[in-house]
Amino acid sequence: MTTQATRHRGNGHGEETTMLTVGEACRILYVHCNTLRRWTERGLITAYRIGPRGDRRYRREDVDALLTEQVRLSTNGTQK
Repeated sequence: MTTQATRHRGNGHGEETTMLTVGEACRILYVHCNTLRRWTERGLITAYRIGPRGDRRYRREDVDALLTEQVRLSTNGTQK
């Protein structure tokens, strides 16, 4: 599988951040793309708009943090 993940400068100090497409982030999170879009609208994860079409990209760090939170909540028996 070819990945479309791109690397962008993080905070302007030379750090790079991996940016994921909607599809890539959904595969990592095991959710449908509409679910990820809803989570973005609710503020659970930040999407960055790129290009003239305004395509959404997600920072790999943000996706990993959300995945970790999902696992933590499910192992504690707390509802999502």
